[in-house]
Amino acid sequence: MLELNKSGTDRSEPGRLPAQDPGPDAAPDTRPAGDSPSSGPDAAADRVPLRPYLIAGAILCALYFLYAYFQYARFGSPSWDLGIFEQEVRAYAGFDAPVVDIKGPGYLILGDHFSPIVALLAPLYWIWPSAESLLFAQAALFALGAVIVGRTTQQILGGRSGLCVTVAYGLSWGIQEAVKADFHEIAFAVPLLALVCRALLLKRYTAALLWSLPLVLVKEDLGATVAVVGFLLFVYGRRLQGALLAAFGVAAFVVTLVVLIPAASSAGRYDYWTKIDKNGEQDVSMLDSVLGVLNSSVKIEMLVFLIGITAFMALRSPLTLLILPTLGWRLLSQDSNHWGMVWHYSAILMPVLFLALADGVRRSRGSHRPWLASYAKVAVPVAVAIAVAMTQHLPLRDLLRPDTYRTDDARSQAARAALDAIPAGSRVETDITLMAHLTSDRTVYWVGGAPGTAPDIVAINLDFGWSRPIQDPVAYAEQLHPEARYRLKHRGGSFVVMERTTPEPATIPGVRGD
Repeated sequence: MLELNKSGTDRSEPGRLPAQDPGPDAAPDTRPAGDSPSSGPDAAADRVPLRPYLIAGAILCALYFLYAYFQYARFGSPSWDLGIFEQEVRAYAGFDAPVVDIKGPGYLILGDHFSPIVALLAPLYWIWPSAESLLFAQAALFALGAVIVGRTTQQILGGRSGLCVTVAYGLSWGIQEAVKADFHEIAFAVPLLALVCRALLLKRYTAALLWSLPLVLVKEDLGATVAVVGFLLFVYGRRLQGALLAAFGVAAFVVTLVVLIPAASSAGRYDYWTKIDKNGEQDVSMLDSVLGVLNSSVKIEMLVFLIGITAFMALRSPLTLLILPTLGWRLLSQDSNHWGMVWHYSAILMPVLFLALADGVRRSRGSHRPWLASYAKVAVPVAVAIAVAMTQHLPLRDLLRPDTYRTDDARSQAARAALDAIPAGSRVETDITLMAHLTSDRTVYWVGGAPGTAPDIVAINLDFGWSRPIQDPVAYAEQLHPEARYRLKHRGGSFVVMERTTPEPATIPGVRGD
């Protein structure tokens, strides 16, 4: 990885990574060192039009949102995360503490993952108080990443490479799977990392430092990524800036995991340590976790496709080091959901890898290895072909299927009828199917996760995939809440709505009195 020639254009100065050479046909760079050169990359930036990339970004944003919207409209949310994040944003929009009752009555979400940057969505939520606003925001953030990646690529490679990489990035499996997984906080990290990589490639090192700082507010593990940015700055010659940024990243990572999250958590600890040191109920030593980083074909497949989408050219760029912290915790985890190509975990790697692709092509154009210089000429088209071919088996392919746009099927109609039977302002315990459709104007609990609350409504989808079929929904509701009695209020299709018939408890867990 990060193969470096020992002669010619691949030679670097002592103590530095290889120079970011624009190729054998470029004019010599005689400008003075600094963050704002008057020639070279900045001059190229002035010549690259923004409009084509804004149009491409708008198209990608529309595709992402279209997919996410119709998945939501068909009651097809794959997890409880969209409901969780809407409860968090709704709390910020109301200037309240970010309590997420889906995780547990009165649960402070900053004790789960440290993502205060999500509060930036509050103004959008004031205008559009719905889970759909979060889906749109994520689509826009992902598309913004495509604009940055594509335009930066054209600035350093020229020709039509920028728009080609925009297509390859926009259709990449990491982005598509994140769109399918509904909203997650990592949507903010995607354009931020694109801006960090752009600044590094254009030698705007102060900008790279500044763009990396907000990453520590996106998710707790990204402090380690910030530290790697600092390392790159140090090796590129910005030793003081790099050392300070690396120290900041490490400090933010440690303080967040050891102090901030435990302080906000009712358990007083960071719960996700168990993803590394426990496999079910069995303890796993750190040594076993390290030795097992490649103990699954799922992990190996993910790594191959991760680098393969860049036609393996990302391996020629030091930017690839930025993916190591995220890959590290994923491969150490005992949770198989973290290993593969599904869910949202790979989205933040996409801007890094595709800008590493551009950097790798630039480095390889002047290589003294003829085969490498020749391959660099076709690497971008190969990456586009890979992305288009893989899309045949990825979520956006569904946009070509007429059934994707049908929201009047029997199941969706039954789900909407169940929603109509649930009064606004009520406290509802439910499963994933209806959850994100209720969080805008109800207090919502996860089914089985709110003991002692005696919610006003228990609403369930009998086809949700229960470990045991629910034969008597009313009995099931009273089993969950023996302190209350329920009656059947509505039943349609597989959806059942029960309402409480006994008085509301004087004290409800997680609810503070006025």
